[in-house]
Amino acid sequence: MNIKTYKDKAALAAEFGEMLLNLSQEKEEIFIALSGGSTPKVIFDFLASEYQDKIAWNKLWFFWGDERCVAPDHADSNYKMTRDHLFSQLPISDEHIFRVKGELSPDVAALDYEKIIDEVLPQRNHLPAFDLMILGMGDDGHTASIFPHEIHLWTSPLLCEVATHPDSGQKRVTLTGKVINNSEQILFLVTGSNKAEKVMEIVHQSGNYQTYPASLVDQKALWMLDEEAAELL
Repeated sequence: MNIKTYKDKAALAAEFGEMLLNLSQEKEEIFIALSGGSTPKVIFDFLASEYQDKIAWNKLWFFWGDERCVAPDHADSNYKMTRDHLFSQLPISDEHIFRVKGELSPDVAALDYEKIIDEVLPQRNHLPAFDLMILGMGDDGHTASIFPHEIHLWTSPLLCEVATHPDSGQKRVTLTGKVINNSEQILFLVTGSNKAEKVMEIVHQSGNYQTYPASLVDQKALWMLDEEAAELL
């Protein structure tokens, strides 16, 4: 596995900024699947502050790996978080933003998003192909919105599935494993000591790692960890 460890979220954000800058200099179009959560929020704030004039934002096309089935102005919305912390600060056209329509019924939202990514993204291996897939990992080992109790969704023949949060019962739309693993580059952004045990089990293939959806992500993925998340390695 490819693993890099950083002192804290700020150091991780700085490295991510350089990676995105380099990618924007290498390609004319970059298709990115974003993640929700506290770590991306720090990264988005850093990008908006430090890279506003450095990155050619008109080259980037934005999507999400998963979304909560809520309205786009709801506090739980991954789109809203990204809009508040990134899009609203930068010269990014609405035409480059492809959100999951969480305000629709879950099944309709999943079908709508599946159609969007199938039509807009370039294809590789007869599947939509992201240039950059950004993932997080929950302290239960879930990634995107595929949770351990629904790990079978990873191998779904569909591009998108409707998932259910195990505690709240909230419905979510998530990309499936074949789309995630078809990405050119996959970044796992994992921070916090509450993730350390699952990180250790997945890296060392020990314990119950096979029940964690995050363990099914392709080995080409780069795991970007802060020192707390890496403390058991």
